[in-house]
Amino acid sequence: MRPLRYSINLTLDGCVDHRVGVPDEELHLYSMEIIARADALLFGRTTYELMESAWRPPASDAFPAWTQPFARTIDAARKYVVSSTLESVDWNAELLRGDLAAAVRALKAQPGKGLYTGGVMLPKALTELGLIDEYEFIVHPRIVGHGPSLFAGVAKVVDLKLVGRTEFGSGAVALRYEPRK
Repeated sequence: MRPLRYSINLTLDGCVDHRVGVPDEELHLYSMEIIARADALLFGRTTYELMESAWRPPASDAFPAWTQPFARTIDAARKYVVSSTLESVDWNAELLRGDLAAAVRALKAQPGKGLYTGGVMLPKALTELGLIDEYEFIVHPRIVGHGPSLFAGVAKVVDLKLVGRTEFGSGAVALRYEPRK
């Protein structure tokens, strides 16, 4: 069974606005390695559209040279998009519709290295369903005082156990957790 891992960048005050992180070469390389280790990415509509508009060539060509390994890796990755409003997707993507729990369980049941998800709303739903096997929070050393936050309104407490930690030169820290059984 493939594990489903969740990774998100956030500030110390919990903001997950993608425009307020501290992007640098080291973090892009780390994120590229995360994607390269996955069999596929699982996105909701908003995250899919955001990532596609930024990282699909030729848009990604406008970014600094040090972002290009990440751009090539995410461009080539297999993607599944959960959406009831999109009519179609491309960029190596397939739409998932219907019963979210059944669709994700079927993806997890396939052999392989694992799946990665990101964003806010889809991971909240996956958390409610108990389908995320690992959470990674890349905490940036900033306080921004605004923006969306994670897991607002989750109905049940999810206890986590720290299983890994990576520190970056920028002061960001990646904290990896697994749900306690």
